[in-house]
Amino acid sequence: MLFTNREDAGKRLAQRLKGYAGRNDVIVLGIPRGGVLVASEIAETLEAPLDIFVARKLGVPGQEELAFGAIASGGVRILNREVIDPLQISKFDIERSSIREQRELERRERLYRGARAPVSLCGRIAILVDDGIATGSSIRAAIWALRQLKPAKLVVAAPVAPMETAKAITAEVDDFVCLDTPRTFQAIGQFYDDFTQVADEQVAGLLRRNWREPAPKAM
Repeated sequence: MLFTNREDAGKRLAQRLKGYAGRNDVIVLGIPRGGVLVASEIAETLEAPLDIFVARKLGVPGQEELAFGAIASGGVRILNREVIDPLQISKFDIERSSIREQRELERRERLYRGARAPVSLCGRIAILVDDGIATGSSIRAAIWALRQLKPAKLVVAAPVAPMETAKAITAEVDDFVCLDTPRTFQAIGQFYDDFTQVADEQVAGLLRRNWREPAPKAM
């Protein structure tokens, strides 16, 4: 399956998520940067509030694209010993990477959300959205962190993910919606005609335009 761009992917995903439309307990969470463009289309279709949830992968020194773990909002950190041990990544490098990515995580939350507080997820349906999933380390960190915020139901939605990654995520959430789970997977960008890098300002602008407080929960 090939997507024109992230907006196209969001529109297609939204059709698969229409069962969550028209509810006052649904919140759509985009993972910056690219996931917010996909999430914005979904939030508009479902008429649901849009917010962000930040996750950052921890890259192997000298091979930054290879993740040895990830962190996410809420102080969650996941370490993959199957990568760390064979590569003999030191505790110093693990902590240095964690501190650097934590600073970037906090910077992005301030930049994108501004003075607005995160939307409360307790007792609500959280739909976590990214523009694609590769190894799953970042999204798993986000899943673990979101569980601590006690949503009534946790849904993950992505246009594409490798088959094995999709199976693992399905086991960790209440609902996993994915349009394509190919056996052969090299990079998320191969499934898009346009996979242009998304600017911080674009993410912040989408949140400003789509921001609204969720309806009060029924007592």
